[in-house]
Amino acid sequence: VTRNAELERHEDEAEDLLEMIAEEVRERMFAPFVRLEVLQGTPNDLVNLLTNELELNAERDVYHIESLLDLSDLKSLKIPADSHLSKLKYPRYAPVPMSTNPSSTPVSEPEGAASNRGESIFDSISRSDILVHHPYESFESSTLRFLEEASTDPDVLAIKTTVYRTSNDSPVIEALLEAAERRKEVAVLMELKARFDEARNVSYAQELEAAGCSVAYGLIGLKTHCKCMLVVRRERDSGVALKTYVHIGTGNYNPVTAGLYSDFSLFSCDPELGRDVMDVFKHLTGLHKQDAVGGYRKLLVAPAYMRQQFVEMIEREIENAKAGRHAAILVKVNGLDDRVLVSKLYEASQANVRVDCIVRGMCRLRPGVEGVSENIRVISVLGRFLEHHRVAVFHNDGDPAYFIGSADWMARNLSRRVEVATPMEDPKTKETLCDTLSSYLSDRNAWEMMPDGTYRQPATRCEESSLSACFVPGEKIREETKRIMKAAEEGGVQAALLMEYHEFDRSHQTRPRPR
Repeated sequence: VTRNAELERHEDEAEDLLEMIAEEVRERMFAPFVRLEVLQGTPNDLVNLLTNELELNAERDVYHIESLLDLSDLKSLKIPADSHLSKLKYPRYAPVPMSTNPSSTPVSEPEGAASNRGESIFDSISRSDILVHHPYESFESSTLRFLEEASTDPDVLAIKTTVYRTSNDSPVIEALLEAAERRKEVAVLMELKARFDEARNVSYAQELEAAGCSVAYGLIGLKTHCKCMLVVRRERDSGVALKTYVHIGTGNYNPVTAGLYSDFSLFSCDPELGRDVMDVFKHLTGLHKQDAVGGYRKLLVAPAYMRQQFVEMIEREIENAKAGRHAAILVKVNGLDDRVLVSKLYEASQANVRVDCIVRGMCRLRPGVEGVSENIRVISVLGRFLEHHRVAVFHNDGDPAYFIGSADWMARNLSRRVEVATPMEDPKTKETLCDTLSSYLSDRNAWEMMPDGTYRQPATRCEESSLSACFVPGEKIREETKRIMKAAEEGGVQAALLMEYHEFDRSHQTRPRPR
């Protein structure tokens, strides 16, 4: 049975938001039933009894299931390695450690960086932006290492972070507590309204407050869904008294899901990104209104700016197409249902803009409809890992503009959540994103959406992947890019990426990149 998980809140009337959420979580166990699932063939008298007792509608609320009711029970099955059933399981894998080498060349280290795996992560970020791809590269050697080094580094003065979802016994929370114990300024934006994680987040908020951390709960009426971390460090030899380091990601600060979900993490010391992230935290604590200073320098932030900025970038592609120039858009998200952006993508297609959408779940777009969306392609990739990145690419008249962030192109994300997307400006990170996204478009194991909204497998338009926003017509596609596209076409994108990262990690101790 399923109970109603929607909690009715009156945040503006609450004297203590923490206590209000805790009380609502307690009330959830008494929430009304909304769904009953039974095995196909369950006797009607038993179904009727349950339906009546649970006060459900027999036609609307009862689902007859042909397979197991709870597939998670299969996890308890132990399959011996020598069993003929062992082929039904994915082979074991371990994420490769993040190398702090910013070079994209897998055969040579940059001068003076031969032993960079043992250096401070702050020194590595100072040389170049670092893009990490989970779960192929480990969370522990990247995001968690960044936080743990910050918590013990005597030159780090302050740490600010958002927490939407994290794990039980979270090492992220432990690192924040360690930092507070060492007398660093620790500020945490704890989202208490993350569905089904409310109780855990309430407990962590209380623990952090007791340790002396400054804990805030965000803005009334909005969920804080962005994944941002800011470290302020004293650097006597850098020419500035204080230097900011940021992490901006597409996934949660959760070491468990970081091994199961595909996400990107950016580490940077760009001063403008640092000031933007600082302003985001000021906004979240009610101390700042960004429109008073003309908006953010580089970040796209919802709900105030992001939708309109994406609209403007789509309109720029439309203008380029009407002027006879190549124009293209590529979007990878979990869901796409925002009416404004969907309408703009249809308008772009009708102006001869190439539109590629990699959407794991709900998608309002319909590709290939005559006179409406002939230039739109929609695929969905389902596999061993849950596809979770959020990426947007705009061809930008031959200088592709890349963005990664926390927001799906859905009305709830763009209107009712605080979300952040960052531009990717380092040429090597752009190269990595191009290779990765192109391999998704080449995957014949993907599900291709048809004009009527149904999906077919194998995908039927993989040969069009070279038309995406990542590529400039007339420029030769790199051989390394062709290789991973071919591997994805033959064996699926997730298998191709696993192979690439592990091959590079075995062959040389540099940061592996999809090539």
